[in-house]
Amino acid sequence: MGIFKGRDSRIKKGHHELKRKLGARNIQITLLTSYTVVSILSMSLLGAVLYRSFASISRQVATENARTILSQTGEKLEDYLRQMRQLSDAFYYTSIQTSDIYVDKIGSQMNLLYESNKDYVVSMALFESNGRLLGAAPSAIQKKNIDVTTQEWFTDATGEVENMHFSTPHVQNLFSDSSNRYYWVISLSRSVMFTRGGIPKQGVLLVDMDYTTVYQMFDILNNSLSQGYIYLCDREGRIIYHPQNMQIVSGLYEENNTTVASYSDGVYEEKFNGEKRIEIVNTISYTGWKLISVIPTKNLSVGLRSTRSFMILIVLLVMLAVLLLNRLISARISSPIRKLTASIHDIEVTEKSVPLVYIGGSSEVQYLGSTLQKLLNQISFLMGDIIKEQEEKRKSELDALQSQVNPHFLYNTLDSIVWMVEDGRNKEAVYMITQLSSLFRISLSSGRNIIRVSEEIKHAENYTNIQKVRFKDSFSVSYDIDPEIMDCCIVKLVVQPLLENAIYYGVKGMEDPGSIKVRGYRKEDEVYIEVEDNGYGMSPEQAEGLLTEEGRTRARGSGVGLINVHRRLQLRFGKDYGLMIDTEADEGTKVTIHMPYIEYSEESAKDVESAEYI
Repeated sequence: MGIFKGRDSRIKKGHHELKRKLGARNIQITLLTSYTVVSILSMSLLGAVLYRSFASISRQVATENARTILSQTGEKLEDYLRQMRQLSDAFYYTSIQTSDIYVDKIGSQMNLLYESNKDYVVSMALFESNGRLLGAAPSAIQKKNIDVTTQEWFTDATGEVENMHFSTPHVQNLFSDSSNRYYWVISLSRSVMFTRGGIPKQGVLLVDMDYTTVYQMFDILNNSLSQGYIYLCDREGRIIYHPQNMQIVSGLYEENNTTVASYSDGVYEEKFNGEKRIEIVNTISYTGWKLISVIPTKNLSVGLRSTRSFMILIVLLVMLAVLLLNRLISARISSPIRKLTASIHDIEVTEKSVPLVYIGGSSEVQYLGSTLQKLLNQISFLMGDIIKEQEEKRKSELDALQSQVNPHFLYNTLDSIVWMVEDGRNKEAVYMITQLSSLFRISLSSGRNIIRVSEEIKHAENYTNIQKVRFKDSFSVSYDIDPEIMDCCIVKLVVQPLLENAIYYGVKGMEDPGSIKVRGYRKEDEVYIEVEDNGYGMSPEQAEGLLTEEGRTRARGSGVGLINVHRRLQLRFGKDYGLMIDTEADEGTKVTIHMPYIEYSEESAKDVESAEYI
């Protein structure tokens, strides 16, 4: 605390000295001057505000008129489509469902309905699900080589049998006509059930509406509009009616229909092909068709040209004056602030030990920059000391933990070797010496603390091979290590202490042969190595204290203990990793090493060694 108090007192003293030297210049005077200038110029902008208000009112009036017309048109179109649906319902429920197609003359009933609606209907027809014609009006002769099952109106009806389907305008040429005329129609199709010879079957009822009715309705409407136009498309954006449809088909004109088809009902302002316009969307019920009114913004300003020219002249003069003044004022105010901001931003990415902060501009900016620079100098100095101290402390702690080797294991092993040699068991003695040599070679690891998992497992195998000889194979050890983790980084000498605890605290002294299983696997970006025994186990209370200083046990085993391994793993990989213990009295114990998956390389080993992955 004394260091920070001394720093604060020096900073405060520097602040007062800096304010005295910089004089009376400050940002407040500059801002007051600019506000005064802006207030005077705002009176000149009143004309522009009035013009915008008048233009806005004109736009609102035009938009409301267009919405009213669009709503009325939508109601007329819905009435017409509702009439066509009623015609389809009438024929379906009064003729098809109540008649046997095999016996009754369906064509006569269809002709009767057609004659009463021929001003709006081009043709009516009933097909089987395989496309066979059962009846039609006014002509019942279908043209040859026409497969109706491939046409869109037919596939729509059979695909969604519960709905009626309206197609886009197309030429209907299914039937032979003595006049050889082709009609533009909108097809209303639906899936129906009928009875033929007492057997229920599925078919498609087709009503071809005269497209001329829709065309004339919209053509008359568009001719009466003074601003913009109205067009109609389906829910997928395909054009049903457009006053410029011929130009659209020939590629001479473009429309925003595919985008607008996804809009919900409402008013939208957007820019299409460089032209600003208002688009009003109204959805036709049941069909999902979109009725769109388009009003180019330029059409709204036709009556405001003289007023606009006058207002533009005023705005230009005012803007010129504001631009010149703001250029001078903003440069004086913002330039130092931008430089200071840029220098502060560079602090995040700079590689310098002490970043340099911009000091310049008005007195406030200079004061802020100077203060920040002093703070950075102090922080850099203090952080350097802290980092150095922490690094030295961490290295000392790691070295101390790493150096805790159990001399009893070496003594007992050498004693066993001497006993084997005296007893003439030279081959076993050679085997023990070989395993011990390999164990200590891996333990030394040329001074490295980070090794591959394969090396750590080899070290563990050497250890268990020695212990199995010493304990006369009173327990078994099996290894199941996923090859995928063999080449990843691990802190050395972390598996052997777990095996030693499993032997001394788990399976040693059991009447039945003990079993120890070592399993290693990868789960996403995490590595797990489990050491599990079927020994005595322990209570949950005992297990809970094993990874704390209070629960540390030194009576037997490695002397390094589980807490040693746990702390070494956390010092290298962070607090989210370490050991996990799962145990139950008289059932056994499983200790799991949890660490991140880091593929081994010289660079990654150095990073882990210096705890760069934390």
